[in-house]
Amino acid sequence: MDFQIKKMKIGNFNLIEGSVFIIAELSANHNRNLDIAIETIRGAKRAGADAIKLQTYTPDTITIDSQKEDFIVKGTIWEGQNLYKLYNEAYTPWEWHERLFEEANNQGLICFSSPFDNTAVDFLETFDVPAYKIASFEITDIALIGYVASKGKPVILSTGIATAEDIELAIKTCHDQNNFDIALLKCTSSYPAPVDEANMIMIQDFKKKYNVITGLSDHTIGNTVPIVATCFGAKIIEKHITLDRYMKGTDQIGSLGPDGVKRMGAETLENIVLWHYF
Repeated sequence: MDFQIKKMKIGNFNLIEGSVFIIAELSANHNRNLDIAIETIRGAKRAGADAIKLQTYTPDTITIDSQKEDFIVKGTIWEGQNLYKLYNEAYTPWEWHERLFEEANNQGLICFSSPFDNTAVDFLETFDVPAYKIASFEITDIALIGYVASKGKPVILSTGIATAEDIELAIKTCHDQNNFDIALLKCTSSYPAPVDEANMIMIQDFKKKYNVITGLSDHTIGNTVPIVATCFGAKIIEKHITLDRYMKGTDQIGSLGPDGVKRMGAETLENIVLWHYF
């Protein structure tokens, strides 16, 4: 693809001229408790994150309530769980969104979300979100990508399950909507993801092949992989944040606490300085 991104901003953050855009992913780490969600946003600010990201869906907009084999989770930390029940435990109530966006704004954090269907996009538009993230498992949902791209906001595509053909079609779909503000995130869709499957060279390959902003959506334990990602040109690092990794919940194990996010950000910046120096 011969298009070259010349500028791309999310909120007030310039992804071309800035350092690394640190996204703290709230995910399900609120444990369906609004006070925990708010305090996690505050923790993200204390950690030095640039943005907080939500996920916008309900069990009924993302799956169906079925006990058939295809709707039972396999090969992850949620082994054997029913998808509908899992999503019911994990989703962020839509009635919380206004309060969460307000808190993020009060903290000086950029706030946006991953929608999983068009109704979520319409809902998020009421908050004038500055960008959209397409989750790895939605990269083949071309109708959703097209609808998101049509809103004229930057689109961050996670590539955890994507083939090269999937990525090319997703990018083309954005271009067809005259949207060229696209970022690709390397992602390993395992929870938690093994470090030896991180394959950071793909960050560099994405940039060369697709002429886009590149980065990492990380599910490994710790901060080693995000720091290494900057050596390969990552301009975006997304990491799940939690108040306490040992807190009960569906998504704590692959997350970092606020102190961990703070160390990751500091070491990432230090790594960039050293990398450019040498």
